[in-house]
Amino acid sequence: MQSENHLLQKRVTLFDGTSIVAGAMIGSGIFIVSADIARSVGSPGWLMMVWLITGIITIIGALSYGELAAMMPSVGGQYVYLRESYHPLIGFLFGWTTFLVIQCGSIAAVAVGFAKFSGVIFPWISDSNVLVKIASLNITSTQLVAILLIVFLTWLNTRGIVTGKTVQNIFTSTKVIALLGFIIVGLLFTNGINNLSGNSEVFWQASRIGDGGQIIPIAGFTLVAAIGTALVGSLFASDAWYNITYISGEVINPKRTVPLSLLFGTLLVSGLYLLTNFVYVRILPLHGSPDGADAIAKGIQFATDDRVATSAMSVIIGDYAAVVMAIFIMISTFGCNQIMILAGPRVYYAMAVDGLFFKKVAGLNARGVPAFALVIQGVWSVLLCLSGTYGDLLDYVIFAVLLFFALTILAIFILRVKRPDIPRPYKAFGYPFIPALYILTTLTIMVILLIYKPNYTFPGLGIVLLGIPVFYLWKKFNKSSGEREESI
Repeated sequence: MQSENHLLQKRVTLFDGTSIVAGAMIGSGIFIVSADIARSVGSPGWLMMVWLITGIITIIGALSYGELAAMMPSVGGQYVYLRESYHPLIGFLFGWTTFLVIQCGSIAAVAVGFAKFSGVIFPWISDSNVLVKIASLNITSTQLVAILLIVFLTWLNTRGIVTGKTVQNIFTSTKVIALLGFIIVGLLFTNGINNLSGNSEVFWQASRIGDGGQIIPIAGFTLVAAIGTALVGSLFASDAWYNITYISGEVINPKRTVPLSLLFGTLLVSGLYLLTNFVYVRILPLHGSPDGADAIAKGIQFATDDRVATSAMSVIIGDYAAVVMAIFIMISTFGCNQIMILAGPRVYYAMAVDGLFFKKVAGLNARGVPAFALVIQGVWSVLLCLSGTYGDLLDYVIFAVLLFFALTILAIFILRVKRPDIPRPYKAFGYPFIPALYILTTLTIMVILLIYKPNYTFPGLGIVLLGIPVFYLWKKFNKSSGEREESI
């Protein structure tokens, strides 16, 4: 295993770690994806069940990752676990996909989300406001704001881990308090607009929307498939909790702090997400019409632009809802991007230390952070913003992300046999049954995606597999470079 650079600063506490986990999870997804889930499963009960399953999967994953984090508290997290459990190639494929799409694509998508919600308050920020036109490339004010956000947060994180975690703590605390406020208002001050009784009549009556707009009941494997595809949205809304493992080398007492951060952060957010969806079901009818005149008529399924939270808030406070929720989501996406920009470069740093990325990426600046890794991540994220392809790329790697999840949990079983000598301060909860259940659930979702969304899954696999020749070319290049340096 690699030794940690002595310039890395161990400054991240348990509160910071929990804040990082929660802050990375809470983006814009919780305010939007419930509309698509509602269209997929067609009932309030199954909408809630999808979020409950998501919470259980996420918490089990976090509890299982805790064993690996306690065993190998190194910068790079999941990359290190896969490298040590299987082969450097598997670790590289994860790092390759993380840089190329998962982390940078997410950063671009969240930055654009921040910009679009900023446009609710500042109309100048709009996809239709083209600032620069170069051949077929149009740079809009939305893209400009997204790029400026990436540049600012990249610079901010070159100032050191203390600066990065302090900003994160402020924004995560604000997000959690605001989400709690939304839940409290939705539970205690909406008795006069309670739609829960109407939703209870169709609570477990799963359905889909036919081509003619008619409601078609579903059951059996069709329902299982609907839940499997619906889980994609909720899982991604709950994603990025593992970013804390990337900075393990900068955590105080990581063998204890990282597992507890994973547990506390995922528990907190999963609980908030479930309660938030209960508020949606309490305020809005699940079924609605795309031509509905107001939020109640549109329902959860056809909330304007899928902004379910805004629709729910508009029922409570009226016309001010759009602005209130826009501010909330701006805070949420800002904080989410902050942690992704902070954490991702630690993976590229670990790869570079192993000779699997540009040598300069393995360097730290005077403040003990991988500044060059931050810069190249920022550049690629900006290019994805400009290209507009980040959304498609993220859709493509859904399958790949689930595959790496399954491989990482499987690594617990492999390392118990392969490396029984490594101290395990924390052991995976419910081993072997709970981790096995996680793997089985993940594989089931992957099979469903292969059957029902092949246009997304196979391109994603292609992106991952493209890393295989790159790995061997990189190894060959490094070997040749080393031989030239020795001859000099």
